[in-house]
Amino acid sequence: MLTPVTSVTTDPAAAAPGAATSATTTSDDLGWQLGTLLTRWRTGVGAVLDGIPAGARGYQLLRVVTAAATAPTQAALAAHLGIDRTVMTYLLDDLCAAGLVERCPDPADRRVRRIAATAAGRTTLADVEQRAATAEDEVLHALTPDERTALRALLTRATGPAAPGEDRCALVGAAPTPRPTPPTGT
Repeated sequence: MLTPVTSVTTDPAAAAPGAATSATTTSDDLGWQLGTLLTRWRTGVGAVLDGIPAGARGYQLLRVVTAAATAPTQAALAAHLGIDRTVMTYLLDDLCAAGLVERCPDPADRRVRRIAATAAGRTTLADVEQRAATAEDEVLHALTPDERTALRALLTRATGPAAPGEDRCALVGAAPTPRPTPPTGT
């Protein structure tokens, strides 16, 4: 049983016998590390996203739309970014109202809308990306430039293309996988 940690030391020799150290509580826990890094990213980068509706979500959407060779559909964007379709509608409404993206009819299917960045959206993104890069460097200040590059490469690989047969779009909005029922004692 773990006891609540009220103080954490990184020096195991300085800890009282049996006391938890950061090495046994959080510093080696991937979930904690990713959560901490994401919190720092949201704080640092969030401060420079003032020109983009919905902050980080709007920024991510604008980056995807701007980088796409072909304007993606609204449904594909929602699936790619893991955003509920209803929420995506409101997010796009805000980005359209700000003049950063536009909904364009799909020539092959009149029911489908493709999302394209406007000239103002591309200009805004270019400005924000420079400030975001500076903020990201501050978030990752403990790493050398080479380590930052390596971290980004590893994260890109870890979050990269779906495995053969994996349908990531099917995961959007899917109910969580139920946990197996533990066996009962006999």
